[in-house]
Amino acid sequence: MTETNPGSAPDKLAVKAYLLDLQDRICAALADEDGGGKFIEDAWVRAEGGGGRSRVLAEGAVIEKGGVNFSHVHGTQMPASATAHRPELAGRAFEAMGVSLVIHPHNPYVPTSHANVRFFIAEKEGAEPVWWFGGGYDLTPYYGNEDDCRHWHRTAQQACAPFGDEVYPRFKQWCDDYFFLKHRNEARGIGGLFFDDYNKGGFEQSFALMRAVGDSYIPAYQPILAQRKHQAYGDRERHFQLYRRGRYVEFNLVYDRGTLFGLQTGGRTESILMSLPPLVRWEYNWQPTDGSAEAELYEKFLPARAWV
Repeated sequence: MTETNPGSAPDKLAVKAYLLDLQDRICAALADEDGGGKFIEDAWVRAEGGGGRSRVLAEGAVIEKGGVNFSHVHGTQMPASATAHRPELAGRAFEAMGVSLVIHPHNPYVPTSHANVRFFIAEKEGAEPVWWFGGGYDLTPYYGNEDDCRHWHRTAQQACAPFGDEVYPRFKQWCDDYFFLKHRNEARGIGGLFFDDYNKGGFEQSFALMRAVGDSYIPAYQPILAQRKHQAYGDRERHFQLYRRGRYVEFNLVYDRGTLFGLQTGGRTESILMSLPPLVRWEYNWQPTDGSAEAELYEKFLPARAWV
């Protein structure tokens, strides 16, 4: 989806200002919905260049662990995780900035959510810069709810609509394909949006699309959080939630590009791994009982389907 001559020069300062403001707005909305928790901020500096600010809410009233991170790093060499699918970037200096978040709720009836928006630019003396945007968001329910899934995808569709009718279906398919655990032959959740290497239509249009995705995360997730956070649950639901969180860990440590990029570029390990849940369990050869709500997740919600 990357164009060879993407038009106007990128405004890195505008992107950074937007990302810092987005982090502020998301943290404020989630802390308000939690009602008791507070995001604690760590500002950090990377020895190789750049840094960021990590914000974590732990053991809140609603959110068991939530992290909303901003980072802006730079270096003289693109890491292997980037050049593997973009070999023309080898030998270029780079800057990467973005906001990435994961919210793990206490209540098993509230889905885990993940979102990120990011900007990369790779430069070399005597050559045009190569830049692109990426990001998206996805929802990982433990107990499926049709209304929640439709709302999530409808909000994603509306965010993409100004950029063409084909954008949401393309990004939705990309998300379904990306957040898939090949070794389990199952999806991580019910998807949403995913895009990468995007500079279609030039900087202004590409930046506008990235902002539309970033701005739509709270309208997509907060109503679900508000609706489900007080639903009663017991040990059975909690145990299943912890078991399914294992799939989240497996994906992030085996497949996730952002995790690999951060570790390969010497990023702050605590910030990179803040996406992992505080508690998780694995059970050998476990299978849900036929006809149960747990089986319904596998049969009805995890297989890719059209939600809008």
